[in-house]
Amino acid sequence: MSTVALPASASQIELLDDPDEWGVFSRRCANQADAWESSVAIEGMHCAACALTVEDALKAVPGVKDVQVSPGSHRARVTWLPEQVKPSQWMQALQGTGYRAVPANDAFASQRRRQEARQTVWQWGVAGVVMMQVMMYAWPEYVSNDIAPEARHLLRWGSWILSVLVVLFSCRPFFRNALNDIRHRRISMDMPVALGMLITFIVSTLGTFEPDGMFGNEVYFDSLTMFVFFLLTGRWLEWRMRDRTAGALEALMNRLPDSVERRNKKGVFERVTLRRLKVGDLVRVLPGESFPGDGTVVDGRTMVDEALLTGESRPLARETGAQVIAGSHNIQSPVEMRIDKLGANTRYAQIVEMMENASVDKPRLAQFADRFAKPFLIIVLLAAGLAAAWWWREDPAHAVMIAVAVLIVTCPCALSLATPAAMLAAAGGLARRGVLVRRLQALEMLSQIDTVVFDKTGTLTADTIALERVLVREGADAQLVLLQAASLARHSLHPVSRALVEAAGLEGEALLQQEWIATHVSELPGKGMEGQVAASGADPAAGQTMRLGSDLFCGVAAHTLAELPPDTLHANLSDGQGWLATFVLREDLRADAQEAIDALRGAGLRLQVLSGDRPHAVQRIADQLGLEQAQGGCTASDKLSFLRAEQQRGHHVAMVGDGINDGPVLAGAHVSFALGKAVPLAQAQSDFVILGSSLRAVADSFSLARSTMRVVRENLLWAALYNVIGIPLAVMGLVPAWLAGLGMATSSLLVVLNALRLVRKLD
Repeated sequence: MSTVALPASASQIELLDDPDEWGVFSRRCANQADAWESSVAIEGMHCAACALTVEDALKAVPGVKDVQVSPGSHRARVTWLPEQVKPSQWMQALQGTGYRAVPANDAFASQRRRQEARQTVWQWGVAGVVMMQVMMYAWPEYVSNDIAPEARHLLRWGSWILSVLVVLFSCRPFFRNALNDIRHRRISMDMPVALGMLITFIVSTLGTFEPDGMFGNEVYFDSLTMFVFFLLTGRWLEWRMRDRTAGALEALMNRLPDSVERRNKKGVFERVTLRRLKVGDLVRVLPGESFPGDGTVVDGRTMVDEALLTGESRPLARETGAQVIAGSHNIQSPVEMRIDKLGANTRYAQIVEMMENASVDKPRLAQFADRFAKPFLIIVLLAAGLAAAWWWREDPAHAVMIAVAVLIVTCPCALSLATPAAMLAAAGGLARRGVLVRRLQALEMLSQIDTVVFDKTGTLTADTIALERVLVREGADAQLVLLQAASLARHSLHPVSRALVEAAGLEGEALLQQEWIATHVSELPGKGMEGQVAASGADPAAGQTMRLGSDLFCGVAAHTLAELPPDTLHANLSDGQGWLATFVLREDLRADAQEAIDALRGAGLRLQVLSGDRPHAVQRIADQLGLEQAQGGCTASDKLSFLRAEQQRGHHVAMVGDGINDGPVLAGAHVSFALGKAVPLAQAQSDFVILGSSLRAVADSFSLARSTMRVVRENLLWAALYNVIGIPLAVMGLVPAWLAGLGMATSSLLVVLNALRLVRKLD
């Protein structure tokens, strides 16, 4: 899972043919022992038609068995046979078509995206500024016919000079992609777009240079610049969403350390790269570092954070002989470990693999939309060409302008804005309510869900543990024993210890006035704590030895805690006479969990709980919330299997979770939510990130999604009616180019204004 950089030259790309190199971004197929699967990012994609072109180009390479490309994430999964083809060969084959495949964990991917972002922002800004100025120059001709020829000519020259800047700079990506399409004999959305831009500019230029010529009646620089600005706006918004997803995914895949301290034959630790590690090596992991593989602690004791792998937030004690997991964090002390598993054999890699597979798979509707993209674009070009050919015999100038009008009318500006305008308005409103929308398309699917699946720990429950009640020995005072236990607990970072300290109020300035002092405290991982506890101001030597911890460590008899349900979370306190007290702890529900559950149930949704926690604890939370379907002890694959089964039964499922253990099911769900404290993988695979701690946001998002899709349908209806009416009129020659441009701008404005109703609804 370390990073790899893809060189630019063909000879350097061949370096990836080394199995050690391709093994960084590839893995053996589970169902084909002789095949490999590579996860790559595709650079140069800009529409659904591009996904088909990439798939066709890669499938044409001998030895490439299967290709799946996601136009939304711009990622691909390539299955290939190493006996017949090497990575450099299919990468170079794709590069020859104008696209570029780079390893999904390419070290320089983020740098290239930043460069792309800067370029796009400059192009968008120039188009916006020029558009406003050109509109000022064009306005007099719209409102008055009594303009002196000299003034009209001057205004046109000013518009032409400004438009040249847009054509040469802002339109560059459209022209470049269109030329690429022509060179490789294919078609994409940029072809009619670039053609419309070019014809509009040429016709307007001829009208500027020859005002008495064939095209001197009208110029269309205002339509051109506005057209470019709208398209760049949409492309920039698309880039922003894609960059967030790719950046989070890279953070996940680079979670393993680049290097680690390995013991050499002389017994000295030296730092080596992760690729040089082998099973059986002894390595030292320092505090703050991640474990490089699955293994066994051979020396030292520490606390580790496995939240990314288990979905549970509490640190876990690890001492000699204990197992540690790749990708988990060492948070306390240096430890030495023996490597038992590396790379694809680790649990971390297996979870990432499931997540990647789920994110690349495309539903049937998405595949249908991809297949429809090319025919639609061909129809657009044919309509313009046929219209020009039909009218050419009567008047070539009029025929050219009709073709321009058809291209402008059929420009999918309003259609392309119909959905994102409403969804962006909804996303902005949700952001103000603490919900970040990562994928706008998820709003559509969210409006269709009928089942919501919740994780338990950290999702339905709060992140902290709370004291519920105290059981004490006859004659003992509950508040007194709590203070004694807290005096021991404040020397530990364990979540149970922190809960006791918080319950006793021994935080902040209260530590200075505490009534009990614990000295000579020692902590035994997995057991508990022991120390001398004495009243504040008394001789510590006069204190009594007390223990805080497990039943066995504190010598608690089974009958003593017979009233507690099985698997109840608790800690005990004992003194010289034996058992003194038991502190029953609980995981608190989030403050608005019940309100959110009631709102979703009231909307007619099926609600379920899946968790990796103990079944009894999961059922207890489900009972509190009135949920009938709950299942505990689930692994990542269990959750994904359950999700797939629900989907096969025809249900549309939303998943709400937080840790890396939820990554695969978040990726595979129709729509997914991750809490703001969720790990990067969960956020990378989720469609919505709840920035705060409010579960009510899930119900609010569902309600808003339905309203959003209603607005989207209204926008699409208007855009469709505009095209149904406008295209025939343009083909018949009844719509001049200026009116086509005005209609395009008006239709776009209408869909945006309609979308703003969602904002007013939220305010």
